Amino acid sequence: MNKPIKVSIVDDEVDLRENIAGYIDAAKGFRSLSVYSSAEEALLHLPKEKPDVILMDINLGGMSGIECVRQLKPQMPATQIVMLTVFEDTEKIFSALAAGASGYLLKRLAPTKLLEAIQEVHEGGSPMSAPIARKVVSSLQPAAAPTDSGTELSPREREVLGGLAEGQAYKQIADKLGVSIHTVRNYIRRIYEKLHVCSRTEAVAKFLRH
Repeated sequence: MNKPIKVSIVDDEVDLRENIAGYIDAAKGFRSLSVYSSAEEALLHLPKEKPDVILMDINLGGMSGIECVRQLKPQMPATQIVMLTVFEDTEKIFSALAAGASGYLLKRLAPTKLLEAIQEVHEGGSPMSAPIARKVVSSLQPAAAPTDSGTELSPREREVLGGLAEGQAYKQIADKLGVSIHTVRNYIRRIYEKLHVCSRTEAVAKFLRH
């Protein structure tokens, strides 16, 4: 029997975090592990609790959610962090991804969609609310700028990176492009080499900043 996905929530809105915790606990295959109202509390407790997924607000009372992610991720590399916020600001999106977040969702997302997103990020995807994905994709539309090494990404590499930016899993990208997952992994390895990064979030954030 599969273990439930353990989810922790960091949000300073009491009603919101309790409501989210409630329908996570009520859903089969999920468990609400803990809730915190500040980044400082989260940094103190989450590394010991080791949740599978963290839902992180950006605009917390003290330290921001983005800075919290930046400090948590090195301590919890296996934990997936999803920003859950009201902000659709492009700079905040890319800052969150660069800090180590694996997804970016708007708080108005329906509970069923949120559960699907938690499942998706736990399985290796990068879920994003539709308005966020459109912002990311629109930023990919211009021709690729040269990387630091002066080497441009190929059109196919930009397609693969676009799929990552939309939150697609490797298999989805492979099916869309009509290639094998092994081929997609090779493209991603070359993208990482060209952009001098080590993760999909760093690749998306760095490429879109050019």
